[in-house]
Amino acid sequence: MRSPSVSRYAAGRLSPIRRVSDLRRLRDEQFDVLVVGGGVTGAGAALDAASRGLSVALVEARDLAAGTSSRSSKLIHGGLRYLEQLELHLVHEALTERGLLTSRLAPHLVRPVPILVPLPAASPPARVWQRAYYGLGVAAYDAFAGIFGSGRGMPLHRHLTRDGARHMFPSLRADKISGAIRYFDGQVDDARLVVNLARTAASLGAAVVTSARVTGFVREAREVVGVKVRDLEAPGSPEFEVRARTVVAATGVWSDDLSRMLKDVGVRPGLRVRASKGVHLVVPRSAITGEAGLILRTPTSVLFVIPWGGHWIIGTTDTDWQLDRSHPAASARDIRYLLDQVNTVLDRPLTTDDIEGVYAGLRPLLSGEADSTSKLSREHAVVEPMLGLLLVAGGKYTTYRVMAADVIDRAVRRLGGPARPSRTDQLPLLGADGFWAAWRDRQDIARRHGVTAGVIEHLLERYGTLTVHLLAMIEANPELATPLSGAPEYLAAEIAYAAQAEGALHLDDVLTRRTRISIETSHRGAETAAHAAAVMGDALGWDKAVRDREIEHYLARVEAERQSQKMPDDLTADAARLGVPDVRGYAADRGTELLEVDL
Repeated sequence: MRSPSVSRYAAGRLSPIRRVSDLRRLRDEQFDVLVVGGGVTGAGAALDAASRGLSVALVEARDLAAGTSSRSSKLIHGGLRYLEQLELHLVHEALTERGLLTSRLAPHLVRPVPILVPLPAASPPARVWQRAYYGLGVAAYDAFAGIFGSGRGMPLHRHLTRDGARHMFPSLRADKISGAIRYFDGQVDDARLVVNLARTAASLGAAVVTSARVTGFVREAREVVGVKVRDLEAPGSPEFEVRARTVVAATGVWSDDLSRMLKDVGVRPGLRVRASKGVHLVVPRSAITGEAGLILRTPTSVLFVIPWGGHWIIGTTDTDWQLDRSHPAASARDIRYLLDQVNTVLDRPLTTDDIEGVYAGLRPLLSGEADSTSKLSREHAVVEPMLGLLLVAGGKYTTYRVMAADVIDRAVRRLGGPARPSRTDQLPLLGADGFWAAWRDRQDIARRHGVTAGVIEHLLERYGTLTVHLLAMIEANPELATPLSGAPEYLAAEIAYAAQAEGALHLDDVLTRRTRISIETSHRGAETAAHAAAVMGDALGWDKAVRDREIEHYLARVEAERQSQKMPDDLTADAARLGVPDVRGYAADRGTELLEVDL
């Protein structure tokens, strides 16, 4: 726990100095809980454990949210299709979490987004049936949110005629619809939420170290008592042991690697995780005319078209993936599939020329080894394959807090002592306290600091009340108020802040996750790399050689991704993407014996 004399913000700074201090703690302390994996579940578990007064450490092989947790559909949603499948407990759980995030925990990061359910053109009797069927489902969704949503935070649904639907979304083809139903869900910058979770855990005393790769377990007899770690920022330094009374593995699509790491003692995890690739396209807002998102049925699943600032996000696919898990590649086939599906309802078809960005992530879907876990693909599970080791897997982004609470409940029972229930449903993340007052006063804040109201709105929606610290940086160094080259909607101060307070260690971290420049610009961040490297270099003390190396790696990564997206299938796309090694300097994850730890 932090000292009362230290502010939450200061205690939650993931600065270069803090990393050195936390590395020392990893070597010197024994923790109650050690979390392996810096995705949303791992960061959520670290926060849950720290909020209960436990001593906590979190280690992550790459960057916070470097895997699946930065590559989602950017939605905090109850799962409307789960309602259709009568999986009511999943809807209840997800809507409860949506309500908590929008109203209490992270209102600066999670906000309502309107979505249309188009009703297909059909005969009059079929139209009546479709409107009744979908209308009943959306009404039930709203009812669940009102009853279980812990503060609705979302407007009610509304029925629209065909003209009403096209007024709200003019790009819809009139001959394809008979009307629509508008409802609301939540939207989030997934990577920024993970960073805030990790920082809030750090503010409560957790040691948080990225670029720290787990290479094995430390065991005494048949009990796990820690892990072996390699610091990837100091590749010449030896591995070291981190001791913990309980190890929690929140490793997503890398969970099956545990069986290989424990194979010498014949331990089986009790569940298997299947990787499902989801690809998303990003196109400019001008490519589609609409004031809401869309949810469309496809032959295999559903397709979202979601407004994202000055862009649209279109996704997603759902295909098995058994290749490189660190950098899943989108192929030309994936891109064509998404374009074909969305173009069925658009009056102006999209082409590859419209695409600004493409990203692919892997969903960790449970696939049980026994009948008891065979139907868990949309749920999560906590298992203890070996004494001292807890594995949490499955679930969905929206319910990260439930997964975290479940696994830490198990850890607390194992540790003994007084019962310490989870309290993260009452704990606002950094930047949430006072957000609504700051948003109300944004015009005054802009005047006081000599910036436009648009700048303040942009910062508040990304940092909440932590915005004051970025404004203080700008006042101390006015050059940080400069818009970034090639991405003028972002300020140089955001790059400096990412390096000084948000744990960013590499150029890829700031262009891909702390900001979304890598998917929001047609140049994929190539025109921003030099400016961002200069700002980040000043913050981290990089010399010219380091700056040049960071830029060279980033540009090579962009080119490799572009090439992979021209390949006809997964195998060739994967080979093209693997042409560039990871910036953190370890081999691509292709069935190695070592454990990748990011989610």
